[in-house]
Amino acid sequence: MKREFDIAIVGAGAVGAVAASLFVARRICAPERVAVIADRLPEDARGADWDLRVFALGRASQRLLCICGVWERLPRDRVSSYTHMRVWDASGPADGPGALSFDSAEIGEPDLGSIVDGRALQWHCLQAARAAGVAVIEAGLEEIAIGETGVRIRAEGGRELSAGLVVGADGTQSKTRTLLGIGTAGHSYGQEALVAHVRTAKPHRNTAWQRFLPTGPLAFLPLADGRSSIVWSVRREEAARLRALNGAEFALALDAASAEILGPTQLTTPVAAFPLGLKYAQRYVRERVALVGDSAHVVHPLAGQGLNLGFLDCGALASVLAEAPEAKAFGDLGLLRRYERWRKSENLAAAAVFDGLDRLFSNADPRLTALRVAGLRFAARAPLAKRYLMRRALGLGGDLPAFLRRA
Repeated sequence: MKREFDIAIVGAGAVGAVAASLFVARRICAPERVAVIADRLPEDARGADWDLRVFALGRASQRLLCICGVWERLPRDRVSSYTHMRVWDASGPADGPGALSFDSAEIGEPDLGSIVDGRALQWHCLQAARAAGVAVIEAGLEEIAIGETGVRIRAEGGRELSAGLVVGADGTQSKTRTLLGIGTAGHSYGQEALVAHVRTAKPHRNTAWQRFLPTGPLAFLPLADGRSSIVWSVRREEAARLRALNGAEFALALDAASAEILGPTQLTTPVAAFPLGLKYAQRYVRERVALVGDSAHVVHPLAGQGLNLGFLDCGALASVLAEAPEAKAFGDLGLLRRYERWRKSENLAAAAVFDGLDRLFSNADPRLTALRVAGLRFAARAPLAKRYLMRRALGLGGDLPAFLRRA
């Protein structure tokens, strides 16, 4: 028996589940008219250690999660707000002229964002969607057929459903995007991000630390239990060498790379690696289809904005769909192109900035070293520039959906 929906979302990660909850919360359509379909659902986060993948969420993302009923569901011990940020170049000390310090008090905000456990976030996003009454279907996607009046979806086990609009939120290797023949562009950075949790001799002081090394950035992100999550971007060959070290040897290498900004470190988890690259869909929409999140764009993690951009995609799509006269118009290509123009321009601009920063800072050229130190010194001494950078880091800059501009 075929099930019929107004909107079918492919992907049950944080972006897909939030999109489903948001369409209900913003009264885009009734809960029973929204479905989430995925071949694998997030695992129950209760009782586990912090996930190796953590996310830095800005204020706009927090507001979005509040609207969707997710923020209050997150266990407080899996959310770590940070009030300060320190960024510096490896050519000098963390308190030298080539350093930049941010304090949330300077912009009248309680914090600069929150570090959230990835597993807990995904699990509670899906639970909020279930609580909102959204249908959750665990099955792999096999076929998408776009017709004049809707989209037919065939999933594993012979399941079939139809929808007026399909939202592809199934990640960087999006099956939705592939089945629809939407191409991608981009390039590999030739780097891997090494991630782990460490205990440090000095307290992190609710501060996010980032040191720009010639081989790539190294970040220490504060966790609620006193540990720090590291994200260390290095060349593939160096990543392989570092992963082959034992825990004590890796900690020594990390200490050297961080200049012991938080004192000697001790690994408390295994080290995982994720390849880094820039990737973006050449089209975000087709008639009756829209891509959001990593299905549409993947950026360098140095600014921690990947998931925030995906959440803003959901907000923009909800805003555009709210303009439709009726549910039958959700798949209208003219309507969806408004979403594409809005978010593609914002996401490409962000990707270009992150790409440029990586090229500028992950470089040992003395001329570029002098240039980036001069840039950091200027930003540190220019209050307006600092304020602008802090608001951007907090996710309060750019063309935000109206309902996310105010708390």
